[in-house]
This record gives sequence, C-alpha cells and structure tokens, in this order.
Amino acid sequence: MLIGPPGSGKGTQAARIAERLSIPHISTGDILRAAVKAQSPLGLQVAGIMAAGGLVGDGLITDLVRDRLTVSDTRRGFILDGFPRTASQAESLDTMRPPESFLVVLIDVPDEEIVKRMSSRRVCDSCAISQTADAEAERQGCPYCGGNLLRRPDDHPDTVRRRLATYTETCSPVADYYRRRPSFAAIDGVRHADAVTADVMECVARLRRD
Repeated sequence: MLIGPPGSGKGTQAARIAERLSIPHISTGDILRAAVKAQSPLGLQVAGIMAAGGLVGDGLITDLVRDRLTVSDTRRGFILDGFPRTASQAESLDTMRPPESFLVVLIDVPDEEIVKRMSSRRVCDSCAISQTADAEAERQGCPYCGGNLLRRPDDHPDTVRRRLATYTETCSPVADYYRRRPSFAAIDGVRHADAVTADVMECVARLRRD
C-alpha cells in the first residue's frame, strides 16, 4: 500500500507499480469521485465532505475496500491508494489479509510543496487526464484532446491546506502503526517520479527476497 499526504504522488506511483506488476490499482478517491460525478446515493452522501476537504467515515470506506478485495483480480496482489487513512482502518485491513503480506510505502512530501503541486493541477473535462498547467496552458486547453482544463474543487489552495491539516491529525497515526514493521519504508517524494518509482520497486524486490 502507498500512504502519504494528498498530492504526494500516490496515485501516479500506484498506477505505475500496478502496471509493472500486472495487479489492480485500487483507489478509494477515484471510486468516490466517480460516485460524486454520477450523483449516486454514495456520491450525494460524500460530495459535501470531499468539497470541504474532509474525510469520509471509516465504516463506509472500510466496507468499500473489503468488498473490492473479494474480487478475483486481487488474488495475486493489489495496490492500495488512499487506504488506510486512519489507525482504525489499518486495524480493519489487517483482518482482510495477513498483516505480514503488506508492503507499506510512505511517500514523504513537505506541506508547502504539496500546496504548490495541487494548486497547479488541472483535469481535462474530456479525456480526464490530470496535468500540471500554468495560466497560459490552462487557456490553451488540453494538449492531448483539446478539452477544457479545470481545477478540481478539492485542489484549491485553501482546501488543500485544510486537507493537509486533517491528514496530520487523523492519518499520521497510520504511519506510526506500520513504522516498526520490517515491510515498512519511507521514500522522499519530492524527487522526479521516475526516482520514486525505482525506490518503490526496490522495496517490492526486497520484500520478495525476504
């Protein structure tokens, strides 16, 4: 599993590692955002919480992950992105699979670097590709399909700072929960994404050797 503050690059790394290992990338954030866009009962329930930078309740997210891990494509492994976010979720996860089977990687990035990253992040309203864009690039539109580049409501700087404050309060204990395990590793996430990927893959190789 990949843990770390919002904007630390968990999603990018999860997608890369999942592709390299041919295992599913399970992102609770993507599942919830899709529900909000579809205006499903779940989406309506969590839309206000997400827009305000809050976290969805433990029970709802835990049930969502538990159901997902019953699908046959997770038998060979999976990448968890965005879960667990609380110590309670971490304890629940240990009941779903053997605790020693989890490789836990903390991607560490300072708060102000995250605010800078996320406030410049845009999503194309046509192809849904996320990208970094300044004001000029935003005016020109998506370089892949020509669609409009939009800032997600939860990427506004004020919202990002609230999310980081929430993360510090509720999510930091997750790192403490795993920190003493042999399969825990902390990686500098400020570097180029390729360097971070290389470090994560080395952690995977080490776990397999052990």
